[in-house]
Amino acid sequence: YDYVESHIGVSGRNEGIPQLPDGKFLPPMEFNCLEEHVRDSISKNFEDRLLTIGRVANITQNHNGRAHCHYRNLCMRGCPFGGYFSSQSSTLPAAMATGNMTLRPQSIVMEVLYDPETRKASGVRVKDAETGEVQEYYAKIVFLNASALGSTYILMNSTSEYFPEGMGNQSGELGHNLMDHHFKAGAEGEFDGFEDMYYSGRRPNGIYVPRFRNVNEKHPDFIRGYGYQGGASRESWRSSIAELGIGEELKDDIQTPGKWRMGLMGFGEMLPYHENKVTLNPDKLDKHGMATFIFDCEFKDNELAMRKDMQSSAAEMLEKAGLKNVSTYDNIGGPGLGIHEMGTARMGRDPKTSVLNKWNQVHEVKNVFVTDGACMTSSACQNPSLTYMALTARAADFAVNELKKGNL
Repeated sequence: YDYVESHIGVSGRNEGIPQLPDGKFLPPMEFNCLEEHVRDSISKNFEDRLLTIGRVANITQNHNGRAHCHYRNLCMRGCPFGGYFSSQSSTLPAAMATGNMTLRPQSIVMEVLYDPETRKASGVRVKDAETGEVQEYYAKIVFLNASALGSTYILMNSTSEYFPEGMGNQSGELGHNLMDHHFKAGAEGEFDGFEDMYYSGRRPNGIYVPRFRNVNEKHPDFIRGYGYQGGASRESWRSSIAELGIGEELKDDIQTPGKWRMGLMGFGEMLPYHENKVTLNPDKLDKHGMATFIFDCEFKDNELAMRKDMQSSAAEMLEKAGLKNVSTYDNIGGPGLGIHEMGTARMGRDPKTSVLNKWNQVHEVKNVFVTDGACMTSSACQNPSLTYMALTARAADFAVNELKKGNL
């Protein structure tokens, strides 16, 4: 984690609690006045909880040749300054600098090629998404980082006499134990006060309340836990759009900030149920002539019980801080909405119950590594991408050393 954080740049605060370990962080972003007020209230009223600023890969000072975040909150357009981590701003330039990278865009990896004599992968078969041309690329080591479902799809599609159910699937676990975070349950309210206070810039980040359930005491209704994301702001001119004011009245209205409001939204752990799975559907092909996925996945009793606590605990913290008109909500949606897909090629010590070993190697094909969300055995409740990067760095270091030893 330290290695990855130092490379990509993560801003945040060290809080000294085990469920949210400290790291190598750049200076944190600042709370606004209401967030600071709620933080102080939580610290005063709850021994097991705290509110911190979100830990994000938005850099607050120049870092590794990239310019610091300009607080435009236009991250989704792609940052021309490299103010937040992305492959375009950070890892691809680093790879290019080695002189050993060939970037092959518009490519669909169809399958991993298997050599029965060496019992290793020999490379990958790739289809050009624009021309339809099929090519094969050969390598001593293959890393799959196509996303949880993408990597699992490639393994499932890599069938042969030796792997009729997909490469590395002798355990039968490939495609199973699909997880996502469940969220959009919490509370929000308004605050009377701080009328003379505002904030500057567009901070591309919110606050975070780390998990506090099932840390020191067992909750009677569910196992594992959740954290909160959220933030405070003042109502803006957008609240006047639906009104019928005109002229001076409208101008005054849209220039006058509204009430302060704050919300806390839970992000909860989903358990790895074996029956939550994906399977290939050869009867329905995509435009490239490849099988599509069938999803069979649902939230279950543990997640539903957790969501009740997400709402009540959020309301409790806001009310303790003096917010008024606090209301709770629960918009559960379905798995996939959290876009944190995990599982389907789980790690494990026993080849009979897992797809990958502790180094992220496919048990039956030791020169194939899977280091994205597919490898996860549990979802926890934190945003998971930093863990994927840490696992990838760890596995890459292991692979290089094993290759030098002649073991791959």
